[in-house]
Amino acid sequence: MHELVAEVWRGDFLESVHHGSVVAVDGDGKQVFAVGQPDDLTFPRSSNKPFQALAMVRSGLDLDGELLALACASHSGEPFHIEGVRRILAGAGLTEHDLQCTADLPLGEQAKADVLAAGGGKAPIYMNCSGKHAAMLATCVANGWPTENYLDADHPLQLAARAALEDLAGEPVGAIGVDGCGAPLFAITLTGLARAFGRLAAAPAGSPEHRVARAMSRHPEWVGGTGRDVTELMRGLPGAVAKDGAEGVYGIGLPDGSAVAVKIADGSSRARPVVLVAALRRLGVDVDAIASVADVAVLGHGVRVGELRPAFVMVSA
Repeated sequence: MHELVAEVWRGDFLESVHHGSVVAVDGDGKQVFAVGQPDDLTFPRSSNKPFQALAMVRSGLDLDGELLALACASHSGEPFHIEGVRRILAGAGLTEHDLQCTADLPLGEQAKADVLAAGGGKAPIYMNCSGKHAAMLATCVANGWPTENYLDADHPLQLAARAALEDLAGEPVGAIGVDGCGAPLFAITLTGLARAFGRLAAAPAGSPEHRVARAMSRHPEWVGGTGRDVTELMRGLPGAVAKDGAEGVYGIGLPDGSAVAVKIADGSSRARPVVLVAALRRLGVDVDAIASVADVAVLGHGVRVGELRPAFVMVSA
């Protein structure tokens, strides 16, 4: 049901292809153009984190700036990320032992190497979702909610997260699963995901949505990390709110409320930025400042011998 969205060229030889779905919406949340099946249900994976953070802010989470951005993060596990997670926990009178996310090594290659070189190993705090989990725990403490079962789908925190996503997406959740970190995962359409990003990015000053969007756009390195494409997207497009997700998902909202969401059918991450930037260009966004994000090289013996190229035709709604 998906369509061809990216090609992998090694020299002048077409080596591989990626299929997927893409959708763009305007400031009113209406489809501008689409390819594939944008109205099929999709698990947003970590692209849902800004809306989980929104639920926390609506529920009284007292974070702003870089720590609120970290609550939205799939961080690389760099030292400043880990220190930030500990700050969130300490502010709630908790420690890393209260985290219930999956034990892991840092997502960033250098951060991972540093942990291993120091004799460390997998731990919940190193997992890329630990900022979100720390903020979830802090929200529970602020509300007097139990912390031992904060990952249960019927916990007040998770019910609030579901409500926030449904509110901004403008549609009901169609399925529930469990994310890689153990938190409940809610399925919506790709169009609904784009609509949610647009509403977050264009939210009025002073609103909880604006607090989340401002934190992310002003502190993009806390959402991703050094050299991450999601970090460079927000640096290059002032006011934009972007979040990558596992299994080939990407969402970005712009200050005028327009937005793009992408799902790569085979779950590959390498095609995501190429397709996303091509869709932004089709939407009329000046992408010169983020051209490097879409430059995904194919290597041969460590030398560039090809690249990924967008390969789809948007159909206007």
